Amino acid sequence: MTRRPDVRFRLLPEMLAALAESERLYAEAGPLPEDPVAAGRIAYGGERRFWNAAPAPVAEARDLTIDTAAGPLKTRLYRPTRDPAPGLTIYLHGGGYVLGNLDTHDRIMRLLARESGHPVLGVDYALAPEHKFPVALDQIGALLESLAKRPLGADIRTDALTLAGDSAGANLALGTAIGTGDRRIRGLVLYYGGFGLRDSASRRLFGGEIDGLSPEQLAFYRNAYLRSAEDERDPRYDGLSADLSGLPPCFIGAVALDPLRDDSLALAEALAAVNVSHRLVRYDGVLHGFLHYSRMLPLAGEAIAEGGRFIRDCLSRAEIRAAS
Repeated sequence: MTRRPDVRFRLLPEMLAALAESERLYAEAGPLPEDPVAAGRIAYGGERRFWNAAPAPVAEARDLTIDTAAGPLKTRLYRPTRDPAPGLTIYLHGGGYVLGNLDTHDRIMRLLARESGHPVLGVDYALAPEHKFPVALDQIGALLESLAKRPLGADIRTDALTLAGDSAGANLALGTAIGTGDRRIRGLVLYYGGFGLRDSASRRLFGGEIDGLSPEQLAFYRNAYLRSAEDERDPRYDGLSADLSGLPPCFIGAVALDPLRDDSLALAEALAAVNVSHRLVRYDGVLHGFLHYSRMLPLAGEAIAEGGRFIRDCLSRAEIRAAS
Protein backbone atom coordinates (compact mmCIF):
# COMPACT_ATOMS: atom_id res chain seq x y z
CA MET A 1 0.00 0.00 0.00
CA THR A 2 1.27 3.48 -0.89
CA ARG A 3 2.41 5.38 2.18
CA ARG A 4 0.07 8.26 3.02
CA PRO A 5 0.76 11.30 5.21
CA ASP A 6 -0.11 10.82 8.88
CA VAL A 7 -2.93 13.31 9.49
CA ARG A 8 -3.11 12.71 13.23
CA PHE A 9 -1.56 16.10 14.04
CA ARG A 10 -4.35 17.82 12.03
CA LEU A 11 -7.22 16.24 13.99
CA LEU A 12 -9.33 17.91 16.65
CA PRO A 13 -8.60 16.60 20.18
CA GLU A 14 -12.15 15.22 20.36
CA MET A 15 -11.63 13.40 17.06
CA LEU A 16 -8.42 11.87 18.40
CA ALA A 17 -10.27 10.70 21.50
CA ALA A 18 -13.07 9.19 19.42
CA LEU A 19 -10.54 7.53 17.15
CA ALA A 20 -8.76 5.98 20.15
CA GLU A 21 -12.08 4.67 21.46
CA SER A 22 -12.97 3.26 18.06
CA GLU A 23 -9.59 1.50 17.78
CA ARG A 24 -10.10 0.02 21.25
CA LEU A 25 -13.54 -1.26 20.33
CA TYR A 26 -12.30 -2.87 17.12
CA ALA A 27 -9.42 -4.49 19.03
CA GLU A 28 -11.92 -6.06 21.41
CA ALA A 29 -13.91 -7.66 18.59
CA GLY A 30 -12.30 -11.03 19.33
CA PRO A 31 -11.88 -13.87 16.83
CA LEU A 32 -13.56 -13.10 13.53
CA PRO A 33 -14.56 -15.30 10.57
CA GLU A 34 -12.05 -15.69 7.76
CA ASP A 35 -14.55 -14.33 5.26
CA PRO A 36 -13.77 -10.58 5.04
CA VAL A 37 -17.40 -9.55 4.53
CA ALA A 38 -18.69 -11.51 7.51
CA ALA A 39 -15.77 -10.35 9.64
CA GLY A 40 -16.26 -6.73 8.62
CA ARG A 41 -19.95 -6.78 9.47
CA ILE A 42 -19.37 -8.29 12.91
CA ALA A 43 -16.56 -5.87 13.78
CA TYR A 44 -18.39 -2.83 12.37
CA GLY A 45 -21.63 -3.70 14.15
CA GLY A 46 -19.83 -4.24 17.45
CA GLU A 47 -17.95 -0.96 17.25
CA ARG A 48 -21.07 0.99 16.27
CA ARG A 49 -23.02 -0.34 19.27
CA PHE A 50 -20.98 1.92 21.54
CA TRP A 51 -21.73 5.06 19.52
CA ASN A 52 -25.45 4.26 19.46
CA ALA A 53 -25.69 3.24 23.13
CA ALA A 54 -26.92 6.70 24.17
CA PRO A 55 -29.88 7.22 21.81
CA ALA A 56 -31.08 10.76 21.26
CA PRO A 57 -34.68 10.98 22.52
CA VAL A 58 -37.46 11.17 19.94
CA ALA A 59 -41.21 10.86 20.33
CA GLU A 60 -41.26 7.57 18.42
CA ALA A 61 -38.83 5.15 16.77
CA ARG A 62 -40.80 2.34 15.17
CA ASP A 63 -39.68 -0.51 12.91
CA LEU A 64 -41.87 -0.97 9.85
CA THR A 65 -41.83 -3.47 7.00
CA ILE A 66 -43.15 -1.76 3.87
CA ASP A 67 -44.41 -3.79 0.92
CA THR A 68 -42.94 -2.57 -2.36
CA ALA A 69 -42.75 -3.77 -5.94
CA ALA A 70 -39.21 -4.92 -5.12
CA GLY A 71 -40.41 -6.96 -2.12
CA PRO A 72 -40.80 -6.21 1.60
CA LEU A 73 -38.36 -3.60 2.87
CA LYS A 74 -37.38 -3.08 6.51
CA THR A 75 -37.43 0.53 7.62
CA ARG A 76 -37.45 2.54 10.83
CA LEU A 77 -39.63 5.62 11.29
CA TYR A 78 -38.49 8.39 13.64
CA ARG A 79 -40.98 11.02 14.76
CA PRO A 80 -39.12 13.87 16.50
CA THR A 81 -42.32 15.01 18.23
CA ARG A 82 -45.91 13.80 18.48
CA ASP A 83 -46.86 16.48 15.96
CA PRO A 84 -43.91 16.68 13.55
CA ALA A 85 -43.59 19.16 10.71
CA PRO A 86 -45.02 17.96 7.37
CA GLY A 87 -42.82 16.09 4.93
CA LEU A 88 -40.44 13.16 5.25
CA THR A 89 -36.69 12.53 5.03
CA ILE A 90 -35.56 9.15 3.73
CA TYR A 91 -32.16 8.24 5.18
CA LEU A 92 -29.72 5.86 3.48
CA HIS A 93 -26.89 4.62 5.69
CA GLY A 94 -23.23 4.35 4.77
CA GLY A 95 -20.88 1.39 5.04
CA GLY A 96 -19.44 0.93 1.57
CA TYR A 97 -22.64 -0.80 0.35
CA VAL A 98 -21.37 -3.84 2.29
CA LEU A 99 -21.75 -2.85 5.96
CA GLY A 100 -24.32 -1.11 8.11
CA ASN A 101 -28.00 -1.32 8.98
CA LEU A 102 -30.67 0.58 10.88
CA ASP A 103 -28.93 -0.01 14.21
CA THR A 104 -25.47 1.18 13.15
CA HIS A 105 -26.87 4.59 12.14
CA ASP A 106 -29.65 4.90 14.70
CA ARG A 107 -28.21 7.90 16.58
CA ILE A 108 -27.51 9.83 13.36
CA MET A 109 -31.10 9.37 12.20
CA ARG A 110 -32.53 10.33 15.58
CA LEU A 111 -30.47 13.52 15.66
CA LEU A 112 -31.41 14.38 12.08
CA ALA A 113 -35.11 14.01 12.93
CA ARG A 114 -34.68 16.19 16.04
CA GLU A 115 -32.68 18.88 14.26
CA SER A 116 -34.96 19.05 11.21
CA GLY A 117 -38.25 18.73 13.08
CA HIS A 118 -39.44 16.35 10.34
CA PRO A 119 -39.91 12.57 10.45
CA VAL A 120 -37.03 10.44 9.18
CA LEU A 121 -37.43 7.01 7.57
CA GLY A 122 -34.30 4.86 7.69
CA VAL A 123 -33.99 2.16 5.01
CA ASP A 124 -32.42 -1.27 5.51
CA TYR A 125 -31.54 -1.79 1.84
CA ALA A 126 -29.95 -5.02 0.57
CA LEU A 127 -26.17 -5.15 0.97
CA ALA A 128 -23.42 -6.15 -1.43
CA PRO A 129 -21.83 -8.43 -2.47
CA GLU A 130 -24.89 -10.65 -2.08
CA HIS A 131 -26.97 -7.95 -3.83
CA LYS A 132 -25.06 -5.92 -6.37
CA PHE A 133 -25.82 -2.71 -8.26
CA PRO A 134 -28.57 -1.68 -8.91
CA VAL A 135 -30.55 -3.79 -6.40
CA ALA A 136 -30.39 -1.22 -3.56
CA LEU A 137 -31.36 1.60 -5.94
CA ASP A 138 -34.26 -0.46 -7.28
CA GLN A 139 -35.46 -1.06 -3.71
CA ILE A 140 -35.28 2.64 -2.85
CA GLY A 141 -37.11 3.58 -6.05
CA ALA A 142 -39.81 0.99 -5.29
CA LEU A 143 -40.10 2.43 -1.78
CA LEU A 144 -40.76 5.90 -3.21
CA GLU A 145 -43.50 4.45 -5.42
CA SER A 146 -45.03 2.61 -2.48
CA LEU A 147 -45.06 5.75 -0.32
CA ALA A 148 -46.91 7.60 -3.09
CA LYS A 149 -49.67 4.99 -2.96
CA ARG A 150 -49.71 4.13 0.75
CA PRO A 151 -48.57 6.98 3.04
CA LEU A 152 -47.12 6.13 6.45
CA GLY A 153 -49.85 7.95 8.33
CA ALA A 154 -52.27 10.84 8.15
CA ASP A 155 -49.74 13.14 9.85
CA ILE A 156 -46.83 12.34 7.49
CA ARG A 157 -46.86 13.92 4.05
CA THR A 158 -45.07 11.90 1.41
CA ASP A 159 -45.62 14.38 -1.41
CA ALA A 160 -42.65 16.40 -0.14
CA LEU A 161 -39.47 14.42 0.52
CA THR A 162 -35.79 14.89 1.13
CA LEU A 163 -33.19 12.17 0.65
CA ALA A 164 -30.18 12.05 2.96
CA GLY A 165 -27.22 9.74 3.40
CA ASP A 166 -23.61 9.41 4.47
CA SER A 167 -20.77 7.90 2.42
CA ALA A 168 -22.26 5.08 0.29
CA GLY A 169 -25.67 6.31 1.41
CA ALA A 170 -24.93 9.72 -0.10
CA ASN A 171 -24.11 8.02 -3.39
CA LEU A 172 -27.39 6.09 -3.20
CA ALA A 173 -29.35 9.27 -2.42
CA LEU A 174 -27.88 11.11 -5.41
CA GLY A 175 -28.28 8.03 -7.62
CA THR A 176 -31.94 7.73 -6.63
CA ALA A 177 -32.64 11.36 -7.46
CA ILE A 178 -30.89 10.99 -10.83
CA GLY A 179 -32.46 7.63 -11.65
CA THR A 180 -36.05 8.32 -10.64
CA GLY A 181 -36.40 12.02 -11.40
CA ASP A 182 -39.07 11.99 -8.68
CA ARG A 183 -40.36 15.55 -8.39
CA ARG A 184 -41.45 14.97 -4.78
CA ILE A 185 -37.75 15.07 -3.82
CA ARG A 186 -37.28 18.66 -2.64
CA GLY A 187 -33.71 18.38 -1.36
CA LEU A 188 -30.65 16.14 -0.96
CA VAL A 189 -28.36 15.98 2.09
CA LEU A 190 -25.10 14.32 1.07
CA TYR A 191 -22.39 13.72 3.68
CA TYR A 192 -18.91 12.74 2.44
CA GLY A 193 -20.05 10.60 -0.50
CA GLY A 194 -18.22 9.17 -3.49
CA PHE A 195 -19.77 10.50 -6.69
CA GLY A 196 -17.67 9.05 -9.50
CA LEU A 197 -14.07 10.28 -9.38
CA ARG A 198 -11.57 7.54 -10.17
CA ASP A 199 -8.56 9.59 -9.08
CA SER A 200 -8.06 12.93 -7.37
CA ALA A 201 -5.68 14.86 -5.15
CA SER A 202 -7.57 13.79 -2.02
CA ARG A 203 -7.48 10.13 -3.05
CA ARG A 204 -3.69 10.41 -3.41
CA LEU A 205 -3.17 12.31 -0.16
CA PHE A 206 -5.52 10.60 2.29
CA GLY A 207 -6.68 7.11 3.16
CA GLY A 208 -3.67 6.20 5.32
CA GLU A 209 -3.31 3.92 8.30
CA ILE A 210 -5.59 5.84 10.66
CA ASP A 211 -7.90 7.80 8.38
CA GLY A 212 -9.55 4.85 6.64
CA LEU A 213 -10.62 4.19 3.07
CA SER A 214 -7.28 3.18 1.65
CA PRO A 215 -7.15 2.61 -2.12
CA GLU A 216 -7.39 -1.12 -1.40
CA GLN A 217 -10.49 -0.63 0.75
CA LEU A 218 -12.13 1.63 -1.82
CA ALA A 219 -11.47 -0.99 -4.51
CA PHE A 220 -12.91 -3.72 -2.26
CA TYR A 221 -16.16 -1.83 -1.74
CA ARG A 222 -16.42 -0.86 -5.40
CA ASN A 223 -15.85 -4.43 -6.59
CA ALA A 224 -18.30 -5.81 -4.02
CA TYR A 225 -21.02 -3.43 -5.18
CA LEU A 226 -20.60 -3.23 -8.96
CA ARG A 227 -21.13 -6.06 -11.41
CA SER A 228 -18.78 -4.78 -14.11
CA ALA A 229 -16.81 -1.82 -15.41
CA GLU A 230 -19.95 -0.76 -17.27
CA ASP A 231 -21.72 -0.16 -13.95
CA GLU A 232 -18.92 2.19 -12.92
CA ARG A 233 -19.96 4.49 -15.77
CA ASP A 234 -23.68 4.36 -14.96
CA PRO A 235 -24.89 7.89 -13.99
CA ARG A 236 -26.68 6.42 -10.96
CA TYR A 237 -23.24 5.46 -9.60
CA ASP A 238 -21.07 8.05 -11.35
CA GLY A 239 -23.22 11.06 -10.54
CA LEU A 240 -20.60 13.44 -11.92
CA SER A 241 -21.27 12.07 -15.42
CA ALA A 242 -25.04 12.63 -15.15
CA ASP A 243 -27.23 15.49 -16.28
CA LEU A 244 -27.64 17.26 -12.95
CA SER A 245 -29.73 20.15 -14.21
CA GLY A 246 -33.03 18.87 -12.80
CA LEU A 247 -31.86 18.17 -9.28
CA PRO A 248 -33.38 19.81 -6.22
CA PRO A 249 -31.23 21.88 -3.81
CA CYS A 250 -28.30 19.94 -2.35
CA PHE A 251 -26.41 20.12 0.93
CA ILE A 252 -22.90 18.71 0.48
CA GLY A 253 -20.84 17.91 3.57
CA ALA A 254 -17.18 17.42 2.65
CA VAL A 255 -14.42 16.27 5.03
CA ALA A 256 -11.11 18.03 4.41
CA LEU A 257 -8.95 14.99 5.28
CA ASP A 258 -11.11 12.43 3.46
CA PRO A 259 -9.96 10.60 0.33
CA LEU A 260 -13.48 11.26 -1.01
CA ARG A 261 -13.25 15.00 -0.34
CA ASP A 262 -12.72 15.92 -3.99
CA ASP A 263 -15.82 13.98 -5.05
CA SER A 264 -17.84 16.44 -2.97
CA LEU A 265 -15.96 19.47 -4.29
CA ALA A 266 -16.40 18.29 -7.88
CA LEU A 267 -20.11 17.72 -7.31
CA ALA A 268 -20.50 21.25 -5.99
CA GLU A 269 -18.78 22.64 -9.10
CA ALA A 270 -20.90 20.47 -11.39
CA LEU A 271 -24.09 21.69 -9.71
CA ALA A 272 -22.96 25.30 -9.99
CA ALA A 273 -22.33 24.80 -13.71
CA VAL A 274 -26.00 23.92 -14.26
CA ASN A 275 -27.36 26.46 -11.75
CA VAL A 276 -28.61 23.95 -9.18
CA SER A 277 -28.88 25.52 -5.75
CA HIS A 278 -26.46 23.91 -3.31
CA ARG A 279 -24.56 24.49 -0.10
CA LEU A 280 -21.06 23.09 0.34
CA VAL A 281 -19.72 22.83 3.91
CA ARG A 282 -16.17 21.60 4.60
CA TYR A 283 -15.40 19.98 7.94
CA ASP A 284 -11.78 20.11 9.07
CA GLY A 285 -10.02 18.23 11.86
CA VAL A 286 -12.15 15.09 11.46
CA LEU A 287 -12.16 11.89 9.42
CA HIS A 288 -14.52 10.15 7.03
CA GLY A 289 -17.43 8.74 9.03
CA PHE A 290 -17.18 11.36 11.79
CA LEU A 291 -20.98 11.73 12.10
CA HIS A 292 -21.04 8.55 14.18
CA TYR A 293 -18.98 10.09 16.98
CA SER A 294 -21.42 12.71 18.26
CA ARG A 295 -21.22 11.24 21.79
CA MET A 296 -17.66 12.59 22.01
CA LEU A 297 -17.28 14.93 19.04
CA PRO A 298 -19.36 18.15 19.12
CA LEU A 299 -18.62 18.89 15.45
CA ALA A 300 -20.54 15.74 14.49
CA GLY A 301 -23.65 17.08 16.18
CA GLU A 302 -23.13 20.46 14.55
CA ALA A 303 -22.82 18.86 11.10
CA ILE A 304 -26.05 16.90 11.61
CA ALA A 305 -27.75 20.11 12.80
CA GLU A 306 -26.65 21.88 9.61
CA GLY A 307 -28.17 19.09 7.53
CA GLY A 308 -31.32 19.28 9.64
CA ARG A 309 -31.68 23.01 9.04
CA PHE A 310 -31.25 22.43 5.30
CA ILE A 311 -34.03 19.81 5.36
CA ARG A 312 -36.27 22.20 7.27
CA ASP A 313 -35.68 24.92 4.68
CA CYS A 314 -36.34 22.58 1.73
CA LEU A 315 -39.55 21.16 3.17
CA SER A 316 -40.83 24.52 4.38
CA ARG A 317 -40.45 25.87 0.84
CA ALA A 318 -42.43 22.86 -0.39
CA GLU A 319 -45.12 23.68 2.17
CA ILE A 320 -45.30 27.28 0.99
CA ARG A 321 -45.64 26.16 -2.63
CA ALA A 322 -48.40 23.72 -1.68
CA ALA A 323 -50.28 26.43 0.22
CA SER A 324 -50.05 28.87 -2.68
